[in-house]
Amino acid sequence: MKKGLFVFLALIIALGSVMAQEKVTLNVLNYQQADQAGYQEDVAIWKRFQELNPDITLNMEVLFNEPYHQKLQAYAAAGTLPDVFYVWPTARSAVIHEKKLAKDLSKLLGPDFLKDFSGAATDPNNQLGKYMAMLPQSFTYTSVMYVNKKLLADNGFDLPKTYDDLKKMVPKLKAKGINVIMLPDKDGWPMQSCLFSTVLGRMAGNAFVDAILAGKAKFTDKPFVDSLKVIDNLYKDGIIAREDNQVGYGEAPGLFVSGKAAIYIDGDWRVGAYITDKASGKALIPPAAQETDFALLPFPAIPGEVNPGVVSAIAGTGWAISASIPAGSAKEKAAVRLIKYLYSDEVQAIRYSTGAYVPTRKNVKANVEPLVAKVPLFYAANPKTCYVFDGMFDPAVYNVLNDGLIAIGLGTSTPEKVAADVQKAYETWKASQK
Repeated sequence: MKKGLFVFLALIIALGSVMAQEKVTLNVLNYQQADQAGYQEDVAIWKRFQELNPDITLNMEVLFNEPYHQKLQAYAAAGTLPDVFYVWPTARSAVIHEKKLAKDLSKLLGPDFLKDFSGAATDPNNQLGKYMAMLPQSFTYTSVMYVNKKLLADNGFDLPKTYDDLKKMVPKLKAKGINVIMLPDKDGWPMQSCLFSTVLGRMAGNAFVDAILAGKAKFTDKPFVDSLKVIDNLYKDGIIAREDNQVGYGEAPGLFVSGKAAIYIDGDWRVGAYITDKASGKALIPPAAQETDFALLPFPAIPGEVNPGVVSAIAGTGWAISASIPAGSAKEKAAVRLIKYLYSDEVQAIRYSTGAYVPTRKNVKANVEPLVAKVPLFYAANPKTCYVFDGMFDPAVYNVLNDGLIAIGLGTSTPEKVAADVQKAYETWKASQK
């Protein structure tokens, strides 16, 4: 009998050992650009997790820009979302929030973990679904002017403070084949997110957007049309070249640093495109030049603006866990372990050092290059912020605006026509929600 008991216990121990070693596979949809500085660090981050967690297998898919959003939408529509995926906190990832396709991270991560993050990051009201579908890694300014100070000085110009300052640069720079401002808009969203949102904030303000959402104002009203006219004038005055509507998002940083433009407009995250790639040891802008020759500035004062100095900003992107994973399962526990690793002090320091963002995790220390160090200084110098359009409206609305801004840029539509198209799209979307 004792022998039988011994054999039974041995089988239990052996079975427990097998179960302990059983691997969990997580399907992960990652957002990363392979040819940007920081890509090798990203690869190393995921490799390190695998080394630390041999019981978890990561099945990775990596996409960037519009292909990522299209794939995420397709997965959501098919009910086949990955276990862990990258999410925007607002309308850019509307389907995730509105249909609650992500788990509530406030419950899974808990207060002891979340206390190390800023209040803006952990406030569920900063997310479309009003719950913590993801944890913002940053608070992002979507509208930054990257200014080549040396190029301007070499041509006799000071840093621009007004719209008229930009306009005065056109004849001399154009004669040399240099654009005043480069803003690549072939992908549709950059003009809306990285400039128009700031212009709308300056010309109309958040209160106007709130009034639209409350049914007390329309896109065809003067403040919105006037905001579109600012964009129209940027092209008509030659400050932005119409050809920029044929330039892809990934192409522009290289063109800017080659001297094709004096100013480049993008989000704060784009500093990562210019710093040293540790894999190659090369940088689009060498650190010494980052310090002396380049500045990060807000868009200058616009004639008729009612909110001087505001800059569009929004809670940044982050990671989510699929709501379809069974609660309390081994897969859910593995996903939480991955999320905690991705938001660890170690990983956030790496992200900061590559210029990906300034972390919402408190007290993260990193050795950063000069251009990256200028980002928090930009925040401090520009504390007044306004809404980002695609953070406030459904894709059915902001995609119509994106297309309209391209049409204005190409000279094939007018501010009034675009405003009417956006209003119609908004009314159609509202009707579909009833």
